[in-house]
Amino acid sequence: MSIIWELEPINSTDLTRVCHEKLGWKKSTTYTMLRKLAERGFLQNVEATVTSLVKREQVQKYESEVLLEKAFDNSLPAFIATFLRDKKLSQREADAIQRMIKEATK
Repeated sequence: MSIIWELEPINSTDLTRVCHEKLGWKKSTTYTMLRKLAERGFLQNVEATVTSLVKREQVQKYESEVLLEKAFDNSLPAFIATFLRDKKLSQREADAIQRMIKEATK
């Protein structure tokens, strides 16, 4: 999906070429993945043009929520503490996070 989000709309033949270059996939593998992702409603392949049906941000939000629930018992503070362990934030990053927290608590 990352390749599709980056290049869409993309011709399916061109996509097979990119997937071979970036992932080492055979043409059949790419078309199998396209079919499966289309069946699940993530993308469409109409007249050999592939486009996404879901935005990257939607998938990231869902995956983040699942990770938070499964690995951190839905505790955002536990996630942040683990993420920041052994990591230093720049002042710019810290300021951006503080703005997000202020926005989320309004």
